Amino acid sequence: MKLWGALYGTIWLLFLAIWLSLTPIGGEVPVYLHIVLGVAIVAVTYLNAERLRDTRVPGRVKRISRSTFQLSLVIAALGVLLYLHVGETWALFAGTTILGLLTFLHFVVAMAMITQSAATAIAYDMWEDREFERETAPGEVPPPPSPARPARAPTIGKVLPRP
Repeated sequence: MKLWGALYGTIWLLFLAIWLSLTPIGGEVPVYLHIVLGVAIVAVTYLNAERLRDTRVPGRVKRISRSTFQLSLVIAALGVLLYLHVGETWALFAGTTILGLLTFLHFVVAMAMITQSAATAIAYDMWEDREFERETAPGEVPPPPSPARPARAPTIGKVLPRP
């Protein structure tokens, strides 16, 4: 798989894992599917960081990718604690338990990861297409580049003159 595809694929894996955790489906299947997605996310974020390290992409993109992998390790550790129901009966304040706090942190880190994954994918895509080398005038929003764009689109029907 091409690197840009793996970077965008990470976003979709994270989206599916978040969506699955927010879907009110009962039973053990969603839990185990969430675990499988989590393992895949750790693997893909590691591979993305390693593959980006071997490119000439700017350092910031490499650092964001590496920190996304590091966050995947944090979220995996939190996931293990959640699976083991650590702190289920340990109350903190106002009815909040340690397990509730871990669940909240698991979700927050997942949201950070999807944000960082999107930033990495977009930055790499722009770098690969050399979009950083072309500046635009303030207020200008050019159309996306296309490899074989015709000089002028054919017109259909008769064009009426302006009054």
